[in-house]
Amino acid sequence: MQNAGGADLGSFLRSRRATMTPPTGAGGSRHSHRRVPGLRRQELAEIASISVEYYTRLEQGRAPRPSRDVLAALARSFELTAAERDHLFRLAGELPPTPSEPSGAVRPGLLRLIDQLGPAIPITVHDGRLDVVALNSFARELFGSVTGGGSYGRNIVHRAFTSPVFTELLDAGGIDQLLRVATAELRAALARYPDDPYLLGLIQDLTVRPEFRERWEHCEVGFWRSAFKRIRHPERGWLDVDTEMLHDPERDHWVTLYSVRPHTPDAPEPPGGQAGPRIGSSESLRI
Repeated sequence: MQNAGGADLGSFLRSRRATMTPPTGAGGSRHSHRRVPGLRRQELAEIASISVEYYTRLEQGRAPRPSRDVLAALARSFELTAAERDHLFRLAGELPPTPSEPSGAVRPGLLRLIDQLGPAIPITVHDGRLDVVALNSFARELFGSVTGGGSYGRNIVHRAFTSPVFTELLDAGGIDQLLRVATAELRAALARYPDDPYLLGLIQDLTVRPEFRERWEHCEVGFWRSAFKRIRHPERGWLDVDTEMLHDPERDHWVTLYSVRPHTPDAPEPPGGQAGPRIGSSESLRI
C-alpha cells in the first residue's frame, strides 16, 4: 500500500527523471525511438549505483524509507539544485544536508542594493561564521574600522574581545550586550559547522582570554534577530539605533539594517550607560 509521503517522493523522482537527457548512441546521435522523454529507470539506477528494482519501488511509493546516502546519490544523479535536493530529502522524511561552511560570495544584487541605499540605511552583512563580508558607506561612517588585519580581522566575535573599537562606539550596556550575544551566536555557529577549522581555531585563539572563557562556559546559544543600541557617532554624538537582521539561508548570510531614531543631537550618556531595553523580543537565548 502506498503512503502519502512515498507517493509524493515517487512523483518527484518521475518528474526529475523525465527531464534528464538520454545517453547518446555510439555515433553521437541521441536516441530518437523512445516513446517517453528522459532516462529509463535502468539508466538512472545505474548512475545512482542502486538496483533498478529498488528504484522502481521508490517511484511507485512502495520502497522502505531511503537512507541519506541513497538520497544523496539520487540528488547527484539528477543534478539537482540545492533547493531541489532539500525538497527531495524532506519528501523522504529527512532533514536536508547542512553545508560544511557558509558561502564566501555575497549576492551581486544584494551588493548593488546596499550601495544604492547609500546614506539612507546603514547595512552590514556577515556570514555564518560571524565574519563581516560587506557593508555600505554609511555603515563605514557609523562604525569606522570594525574590521582589522590578521586571520580573524573580519570576525565580529574576535574583534569584540580583542579590539578597543567597540569601547569607542558603544556605551557600557551596549558592550556587555555585544559580548554576550556574540558569544552565544558563536556557539550556534559551531553547532552548524562543528568541524570547521576556521571556527575551531577562532575559539582556541579566544579561550586564552579570561573574559571570553567565562562567557563561553555559560553555554548560552542563540540568534540575534533585533536589538536596540546606542552608538557614538564621531560628529553627531550619541545615536539611538534599532537593528533588524534578515537571513539568507542558502548562503548563510545575515543582513543587518540599522535605523537611527530621531533624538536630540549630542545627548548625554545615560547613567550607567543604560538606555532602555536592549535585546528585542525576538531574541532567542537560552542556557
